[in-house]
Amino acid sequence: MAKTLVRRIEKDTCDTFCYDEAKVNRIKPQIEAVSGVEMLFKALSDATRLKIAYALMLEGELCVCDVGNIIGSTTATASHHLRLLRNMGLAKYRKEGRLVFYSLKDEHVHQLVSIAMLHAKEGVVNG
Repeated sequence: MAKTLVRRIEKDTCDTFCYDEAKVNRIKPQIEAVSGVEMLFKALSDATRLKIAYALMLEGELCVCDVGNIIGSTTATASHHLRLLRNMGLAKYRKEGRLVFYSLKDEHVHQLVSIAMLHAKEGVVNG
């Protein structure tokens, strides 16, 4: 005779609806400050663009052709992703003759990528 395995499912919601009116009234007006920030995360949520940003973080500056080889794509594809990162304010470029070099726009972008990589490594280590 088979035993029935009863699995208890942890409920992750409140059992009753209530809220702290003072907290809600204090925080709710400030929430609009995040407007537009999602686009930054959307740009970095693409695996290819995140790899490019990470490569730029590691090296500082890379030619479009180098980026294409690093990510295993054509120069056109690399250029497309780099242009998007530039248009989102995450990367900048400079021309040197016939070559175009990209780098991360500033230290804030460098920190975002660095922190994301550290967090991902901690997740792997800590499970």
